[in-house]
Amino acid sequence: MKHYYFTVILLLFSSAMFSQQEAWVYFSGKPNAQQYLDAPLTMLSQKALDRRINQNIALDITDAPVEKSYINQIKSSAGITIMAQSKWLNALHIRGNQADVNALKLLPVVSKVVFADKTLNTSKKVPETVTAKTNKTLKTTVDYNYGNSATQIQMLNGQVLHQQNYTGSGKIIAVFDAGFPGVNTAQPFENLRNNGRILGGYDYTNRNDNFYTGGDHGTLVLSTMGGYKENALIGTAPDASYYLFITEINALENPLEESLWVEAAEKADSLGVDIITTSLGYFGDRDEPRYNHTYSDMNGITNFVSLGAEAAFSKGMIVLASAGNEGDSPEPHIGSPADAASVLAVGSVMASKVKSVFSSTGPSYDNRIKPDIMAMGTASVVSGATGNIGTANGTSFSCPIMAGMVACLWQAFPSKTNTEIRKMILESSDRYTLPNNNYGYGIPNFGSALGTESFVTENIFSVYPNPVKNDISFSFSKQTGTALVSVYSVLGQKVIEKQITSQNPILSLQSLKSGLYFYTFDAEGFHKTGKIIKQ
Repeated sequence: MKHYYFTVILLLFSSAMFSQQEAWVYFSGKPNAQQYLDAPLTMLSQKALDRRINQNIALDITDAPVEKSYINQIKSSAGITIMAQSKWLNALHIRGNQADVNALKLLPVVSKVVFADKTLNTSKKVPETVTAKTNKTLKTTVDYNYGNSATQIQMLNGQVLHQQNYTGSGKIIAVFDAGFPGVNTAQPFENLRNNGRILGGYDYTNRNDNFYTGGDHGTLVLSTMGGYKENALIGTAPDASYYLFITEINALENPLEESLWVEAAEKADSLGVDIITTSLGYFGDRDEPRYNHTYSDMNGITNFVSLGAEAAFSKGMIVLASAGNEGDSPEPHIGSPADAASVLAVGSVMASKVKSVFSSTGPSYDNRIKPDIMAMGTASVVSGATGNIGTANGTSFSCPIMAGMVACLWQAFPSKTNTEIRKMILESSDRYTLPNNNYGYGIPNFGSALGTESFVTENIFSVYPNPVKNDISFSFSKQTGTALVSVYSVLGQKVIEKQITSQNPILSLQSLKSGLYFYTFDAEGFHKTGKIIKQ
């Protein structure tokens, strides 16, 4: 009997050692980072650099790519397959058996290895057992009956923005989902196609450029923002531009999806995207239960995708994520990346503004208010891949409905930072003074956000003459004290920084060569950015 017991243990041990494991390997540095920081256009597009300049966000080592020689060391290691990579987190997603993965810890360039199966990370306790939770928010119900999209816009008072011609023009939204079939053919997306507002995309799951494929969940999501069909469906941001990224593997529930999400976020950053909307969530119900997350992981700093979402926000983008559809399940809490501190986690309400029973609840495990805000996710009006207009239920739809309105608001306040726009949205919400973990801060009022004093203030500002030969003046009535003006080259290098006053608002540009420059202006909470042409 003892021999039999030993045999069973040995077999279990062997299975653990030699079955394929998902893991992340983190590196200790980026020895060639400076060469990329000295030539930022090798890493980021000009539009991405403009977004950084506008928000006074400096380039740093996280913007540089993962060191190629480090990647090659991992690639040549026995039994290891590289599945994805992240420059922000300086990590690779790898696949291999436990022994081969552990062997990577001996490489001098490796700082740590983290297994997706947390029981293999000896530095961490074994997570508690919880009821498995659906890891995607893709489980939605669709009824193809005629609907009117007015309610989902008017609930947010979004029509006020639209009436002022703030319809998302000039803003770029990246959509991360499972597929976008029909977007290239269906009538409700004709407005986007004809005006060149589908800027591109990528299928990270198959590593190809065909993003008009996969499940139609992404099509439904996109329609709530960019759809346009008279008297049937008007999206919340019909004039925004969009990138469409497939990061979900339809046939598989695996930690790799989180790494693909982060890859897509880094690409979105490099392209100059303003807003990421993701109707996806990760918790439990994976194909292999050993990879499930637990509620204790929902602290914003544990899960790979949440770390990536937080990094995306640090680069100047606004990230919105569905809270989840598990509010009536044994484990009702929000998933990741909705748990990240800077992510706007969007829950769902009905047309009556009462919380949808399925909408996941907070708090985060570290006791922060979640979800953050709410929008209509019960009977949301959507378009399918064939162009049929119907209704669908899920935080999958309240999230992009909100994302579209965020684009419109940011269009109205182009000099605001992502932090400032996020704050405006929260402060306009109907439960802002008394938030809870069912509704968060409540339903935003984008009309009241538009009517704030700061909107009027932004229009009392001018820079002249522009183009300029030598001296340029900054007029900022209603501002008192001093203002800090910084001037940057097109490569993001600061060339002038000076304090000015409303009594002496002149800045000399005599030392600069002719060309295009960017400025930032900061005075007592007032922030402005723009371009200067030096003759």
